[in-house]
Amino acid sequence: MRDPMSILTDAFTSFLFGKVETTRLPVRTSTGQAQAVYLPTAAPGLGDSGVIIGREVYSGKGYIYDPFQLYGQQLPAPHWLVLGESGNGKSALEKTYVLRQLRFRDRQVVVLDAQGEDGAGEWNLIAQELGITPIRLDPMAALDQGIRLNPLDPAITTTGQLALLRTIIEVAMGHGLDERSGFALKVAHAYVNETIVERQPVLTDIVEQLRHPEPESAEAMNVDIDDVRAWGLDVALVLDRLVDGDLRGMFDGPTTVGIDLDAPLIVFDLSHIDRNSIAMPILMAIVGVWLEHTWIRPDRRKRIFLVEEAWHIINSPFVAQLFQRLLKFGRRLGLSFVAVVHHLSDVVDGAAAKEAAAILKMASTRTIYAQKADEARATGRVLGLPRWAVEIIPSLTPGIAVWDVNGNVQVVKHLITETERPLVFTDRAMTESSADHRELADDALRAAELEAEERAAAFVEQHLGDSESTVA
Repeated sequence: MRDPMSILTDAFTSFLFGKVETTRLPVRTSTGQAQAVYLPTAAPGLGDSGVIIGREVYSGKGYIYDPFQLYGQQLPAPHWLVLGESGNGKSALEKTYVLRQLRFRDRQVVVLDAQGEDGAGEWNLIAQELGITPIRLDPMAALDQGIRLNPLDPAITTTGQLALLRTIIEVAMGHGLDERSGFALKVAHAYVNETIVERQPVLTDIVEQLRHPEPESAEAMNVDIDDVRAWGLDVALVLDRLVDGDLRGMFDGPTTVGIDLDAPLIVFDLSHIDRNSIAMPILMAIVGVWLEHTWIRPDRRKRIFLVEEAWHIINSPFVAQLFQRLLKFGRRLGLSFVAVVHHLSDVVDGAAAKEAAAILKMASTRTIYAQKADEARATGRVLGLPRWAVEIIPSLTPGIAVWDVNGNVQVVKHLITETERPLVFTDRAMTESSADHRELADDALRAAELEAEERAAAFVEQHLGDSESTVA
């Protein structure tokens, strides 16, 4: 018990100077309620050097991304995987990204355009704006002096030519070449290259040599000439499809003169090819090897290789192995590979699951647009996304995506300028009717985006801010 003198002293001090100490009882509350005590904070961004994508939904900061600037600091590899269902903004993101990258003088982009609209690829508007003619691979047009790419082009090394021929045949047959068929192809290719010097060798020459092999080919291995002919028969039938079948005209002649591989943007228009046929992976293989040997060079330029409908690549073991090799060039030759896929299940459950896993592992940047809940959970497991990101993916609206840049996970709203909008708007056939209707659609989209941002912020506050703590 305090003595009377202490009580009197405290009372006199309080009278002169006011109360000097207040005793407070501890208050138990949640961080959601106590957050006003702390200053606002935001996760660190990716720096301020590169291409602006948009802004972070929660902090409002500008979101800037460039694999070439981030490589070696925050990115172990410059490759990028874009996921999401149709109509959520993947195409708009790709196009604005390419347009903004081309503002840098040391950038060069190749696009495999598998989508079509109004009788042309959906990159046609951008190509026209930049004064570039797309390389349109079309069997019907090829018969009328259209674009041709020769797998036996002298610009491709002899080893590359043989590897390309094997890949084409293996993709078409659905299995690898056995030793005997591989031997027949090798000797036919060697004979054609040795004897045809006055012009570019073409696939017709290979087919003819497989059907009628030279005796020297058999004598070299001490086998009968009829055996060599029999070993090469299936190979000849497959290659004949490129010469006289549904793919004729595109690969059975010298490479078209005038293809500018030094242009800042090169667009391969594949929109006239059936995306579900065996023709698509064959085309991917031919274009991939052709680019590998004629486009990728150690000249200090930063190159971007963007492939739409990329599951056609990753779903074929032979083509996936080819593109794996291209991805490995990224570090040595400054190549950033961008794969656009609707559903991850299209590739991880496909025939090339092993190759798909290797390609996904090389992609240090992953952008995920809206998906159904089941697909989002499967994507999250494969990519190792945090739980809050997986749960928010189904509620994302067009233009908003979860970005995972080597573990730095943000929700980003993609911004499109008024100049870019006419070039990236690719669903005119479904939506275009009048200016008034488009204005109403834009207003509705902006309202939906605002609602989504508010809902996302509320979600994060609820799920990340409910851990309780004691605040004195």
